[in-house]
Amino acid sequence: MKILIATNNPGKHKGLIHGLGIIPGIEFLPLSKFPPSKDCEETGTSFEANALLKAQFFANTHQIPTIGEDSGFILEAFPKKFGLKSKREIQAKDDIEWTRLFLEMMENTSNRKATFYSAIAFYNPQNQTKHITIGETKGAMSEFPQTPLEPGIPASALFTPNGETEVYSAMNKTKWKKVSHRGKATAKMAQFLQTLSL
Repeated sequence: MKILIATNNPGKHKGLIHGLGIIPGIEFLPLSKFPPSKDCEETGTSFEANALLKAQFFANTHQIPTIGEDSGFILEAFPKKFGLKSKREIQAKDDIEWTRLFLEMMENTSNRKATFYSAIAFYNPQNQTKHITIGETKGAMSEFPQTPLEPGIPASALFTPNGETEVYSAMNKTKWKKVSHRGKATAKMAQFLQTLSL
């Protein structure tokens, strides 16, 4: 079975591929293998709803089973910011500017607690099979990047999960898969996909 990974974000694509791992009988394909199309409108009121919207949109557009993901974080100090619009909350030309503006916003608060969320949805347009998994990780944002920024996911250089001493971007693949929000969600999705490949 061939499955489309519906994201143009290089950091997210890398994390999804790593988290899902190698599943016998399944080949994961990037969006770059398909004709360009308009993007999906994220009109859902939850991460789960937006992930399913993405999966269904690209699955129906390209007529192939598809995985969509929606993720973000919520800051305890600014509960009405970020969330479903985490990357878009700050308008920036690139990851470096986004990080600078984010850290400037955080300068006047000592509460740096954050919770990261990932919802991953699978949808098959041939039989309308759908499945959603969720991952959540609590931690805190550092005062400056701890590693070089990863393309598309600059917050990974700032966020340290509770009980850990490293930010996401500094972790080895095994630890990242175990403790990160995306790692948890992809592990659950991989279990589901294994049942389809039997």
